Amino acid sequence: MVTGRPKITTIDIIIGGLLGAAVVFVGYKVSMGLKYTWNWDAIPQYFIRFDPDTRQWVPNILLQGFLTTIRLSIWATLLATFIGIVMGMLRVSRSLFKRMLAGSYVELTRNLPPLVLIFIFYFFVSNQILPVLGVEAFIRSRSESTQALMTFLFAAPPLFGAFISALITLSIFEGAYMTEIVRAGIQSIEKGQWEAADALGLSRWQRMRLIILPQAIQRILPPLAGQFISTIKDSAIVSVISIQELTFQGMELMATTYFTFEIWITITAMYLILTLACSLGVAKLENKLSKKTA
Repeated sequence: MVTGRPKITTIDIIIGGLLGAAVVFVGYKVSMGLKYTWNWDAIPQYFIRFDPDTRQWVPNILLQGFLTTIRLSIWATLLATFIGIVMGMLRVSRSLFKRMLAGSYVELTRNLPPLVLIFIFYFFVSNQILPVLGVEAFIRSRSESTQALMTFLFAAPPLFGAFISALITLSIFEGAYMTEIVRAGIQSIEKGQWEAADALGLSRWQRMRLIILPQAIQRILPPLAGQFISTIKDSAIVSVISIQELTFQGMELMATTYFTFEIWITITAMYLILTLACSLGVAKLENKLSKKTA
């Protein structure tokens, strides 16, 4: 295992200089070629604002979208992980029907555009099933504190149905990839471990629960954490059904202010901050797991 901090080489300096020059060149062409007037001073007000009613500082449109993206990504990852574990175990089942069921789910989901899945679940789940179940009416009938909690954890009552449909869509889409991660982790366990569990007289469920899964979890945790980063990036696509996440809020703000470059550069930086922070967390997790197994 390679230890120590990475060294900055001459090639790194050259590449960094070229990237910096490219950024300066693009900024110059935008300013001079497109006659664009930069207005970065107007951007901070869209992160946080002062509410005169409560006399407190509250999140504004960009920060609200950023928080919605985090909520959606966390819940989608949790649900997708559950789907991935269940379907991953079905993928290695002795039952042909179970293997075909899980395999069909994976192949169907991975070979359909996520945009198609979003529209299917939005029009069938949000517009058809949820009104029949009375989900939004139930939430609206709760106390103000309960509604505030649901808004904090998920979305405001008027947007709850669309949020749930987006959550289900992302979970099913990402769950197909997590299924393959779980399947690969289980199948990577050495044959001797299965034989040792057989020798102990354990049932297949006991072998999986006590012997195989504890070892497989250490191997699948890093790729599962990496899939969380993909979920964050994929969450931008739900803006097409008016989920007020970061990309949607950016489009709304751009249409109102016409600060095209400032807004999208800011949104890009916000996504990078979120994904790079997760990448650093995944790297630390991999280092800890590698030290335990060393």
